[in-house]
Amino acid sequence: MINVFHIVSGKTWGGAEQYAYDLASRLRHDPDFYTEVVCRKTPAVLNRFRQLELPISILPLKGMADIDSPTRLARLLRKGLNIVHVHSVSDAFTAMWARRISENQHGTRIVMTVHGIDRPRDNYLYRKIYKSVDLFVFVSQMAHDAFMGHVRKRDQYKALVLRDSVIPAAPDAATPVIDLRSKLGLSPEQALIMFHGRLCHEKGIDVALRAITQLDKRSYHLVVMGTGQPKFLTQLKGFIVANQLVRNVTLLGFRDDVQQLIAQCDFGVLPAVAPEPLGIANLEYMMQGKAHITTNNGAQHEYVRDGKNGLLVSPNNIFPLAAAIKGLIEDPAARRRLGEQARADFNAHLNYDAFYHTMTTQYRQ
Repeated sequence: MINVFHIVSGKTWGGAEQYAYDLASRLRHDPDFYTEVVCRKTPAVLNRFRQLELPISILPLKGMADIDSPTRLARLLRKGLNIVHVHSVSDAFTAMWARRISENQHGTRIVMTVHGIDRPRDNYLYRKIYKSVDLFVFVSQMAHDAFMGHVRKRDQYKALVLRDSVIPAAPDAATPVIDLRSKLGLSPEQALIMFHGRLCHEKGIDVALRAITQLDKRSYHLVVMGTGQPKFLTQLKGFIVANQLVRNVTLLGFRDDVQQLIAQCDFGVLPAVAPEPLGIANLEYMMQGKAHITTNNGAQHEYVRDGKNGLLVSPNNIFPLAAAIKGLIEDPAARRRLGEQARADFNAHLNYDAFYHTMTTQYRQ
């Protein structure tokens, strides 16, 4: 049996936390692995991981100045075959020192998933950390190129591009899903458009709102799921009121039933302004067989083929976005064609079973 320790040091729930959560949820049912989560005593993260009913070790995880965390982590690594899976350079530093203190260096491997597209720091300490990592996993080719192009050649052979994926939500009979069309009073002719994700300029929700002001208000309704900083949310609500979009835009806030609600929409709009290292939200529309519009400045172009399984537009530009939205509103056949191909591509290349198989194969090696 291989022991897998997921170190998650974030204070808020984000992409890296969800990545670790999904992977741990699958590993706990795999008889070849023992799984434990290592995190801070932060309610937003700790309480979510407790839902998995897995062993959890609570450590300070305060970065490179933290001496306590490596010492305590080392106690978990003293015996057996161990994988320490980290999601940041500071946690890789913790794992590096814990492995050395444990005196089980030959039985412990460090895996680091790189979720961003930032250029890595390059100094003596960081080069030591990169050297200590046994496998770098990149969520996209774009993430790989941004990172590995700036590290020493001897570290480049340890790289694997493995796109994250989405686990289909299990049906919950105890919690009925709302019927959006009925609740919103939409006619069959009105398109139900959806945006979900963090509400901020980087994700482009403000761009989407500006774009729909160019459209016939009788033709659509936009449902927005997610939350963000209070100041930004106030600005969004003010824009909706000022542009007479109150009857056309519904803010649902944070939802646990995102996948079930996506299944009800006609298509999605995800016009990210900042380049996406992967774009998990895009994969959720593809999994549900829904057409979606996204931007061409991030890793989306690695799996979204413009006009084949989705639509790509330039970022932070309301006019091509409005034209793409208008086109899908007026062409239900195109929505179905794009959605069917998106589902086929997801099932063939992007599904979670394929991701899990590759990841656990790397663990075993």
